[in-house]
Amino acid sequence: MTGRKQRTKPTSREWPAVPARRPLPRGAGRAKKSGARREAILAAALDEFSARGFAAARIEDVARRAGVAKGTIYLHFADKEALFQELVRTMLGPLVASVDQLREIELPIRTVLERFAGLFVGEIYGTRRRDVVHLVISEGARFPTLAEFYYREVIERGIAAMRALLERAIARGEIPYTALARFPQLVVAPCLVAIIWRALFDRFAHLDAAGTMQAHIDILLGQRSAS
Repeated sequence: MTGRKQRTKPTSREWPAVPARRPLPRGAGRAKKSGARREAILAAALDEFSARGFAAARIEDVARRAGVAKGTIYLHFADKEALFQELVRTMLGPLVASVDQLREIELPIRTVLERFAGLFVGEIYGTRRRDVVHLVISEGARFPTLAEFYYREVIERGIAAMRALLERAIARGEIPYTALARFPQLVVAPCLVAIIWRALFDRFAHLDAAGTMQAHIDILLGQRSAS
C-alpha cells in the first residue's frame, strides 16, 4: 500500500446540475435561417441599388452580394421591384407609424415638430434609410410604379398624420394661420433638401441637418421665447 487516498467516483449529487435543453419548436430553426437570409438579401439589394441605380441593378448581382443563389432571391421576392417595395416597407414604414402615433399624445406643436426633426435626423438622415429616399428621388420619374408605391406607403400616410397634428395646433391657437395645415409638405421640405444636399454637395460643404431643421421650426412657429 502506498498510503494514497483512493479517489471515489462522485455521486450524482456531486455533479453540477446541467439544465435540460429544451428542443426548439419544429421549424423554428428553419424560419430563423430564412429570416436571416431575407435580411441579407434586402441589405444587398440596398447596396446594389445605391451603387448602380435601380435600372442597372441585377438580381444576380444582389445574390452575389448576399452570398446566396439567384434562385434563392425568387423564393422570397417576385422581382426587383418587389425587393425595392420591401425595402420601403420595412425601413420606412415603422417611422411613418411613429409619426402617426404622435396624434395620440397631447403635446405642444413645437414639441411635436422637434420630435419629428429628431426622428428624421437620427433615424433617416443618419442611417441607410436616407439611401432609400434618395433612390425614390433619383429613380421615381423613370419608374413611376416605384414612386407611386412610395407615395402610398410613406408620403400619403405621413402627410395625413402631419396635417392632423397641425389642424389640432391651429384649433388650440398655437399656429395663427391655416396655410400650414393646407400645405403640410412645408414641414418636411428641409428633409428632402438635406438628403439631396448630402448626395450631391456634402463633399464640398457639409449641411448641418439638425440645425437646418431647428431653424425651419423657428421660421414656421417663431423663435422660442426666453423663459
